[in-house]
Amino acid sequence: MMRIPTVKEIQLLDKLIENSSIDLPLNWKSTLKVKPMDDGGMGSLLLFLNGINNSKRVFGEQISEYQYKDIDGVDIIASLNVDSHGSLFELDIWKTDFSPTKKIF
Repeated sequence: MMRIPTVKEIQLLDKLIENSSIDLPLNWKSTLKVKPMDDGGMGSLLLFLNGINNSKRVFGEQISEYQYKDIDGVDIIASLNVDSHGSLFELDIWKTDFSPTKKIF
């Protein structure tokens, strides 16, 4: 089920985009929809600009990464990935002990 991203998810995406070389339209935040991934509660999201859900998209490459600590002190590595056409694809969040994320950013 697609939804509008939370404020904290947008803040994390902003940080990752700032550290990348991707060129996005100025209105990307207002058109972005997300779909939570089945990752045990770590917070990974599929990303859909303009709310377009194209199930044929495939992973292209990682364009940015940011590491921080969750409120329980466990490291989190957030990666921003694009599809094979260079469009936003997923926000991959990995909490290094595989437990659910308590604070997204």
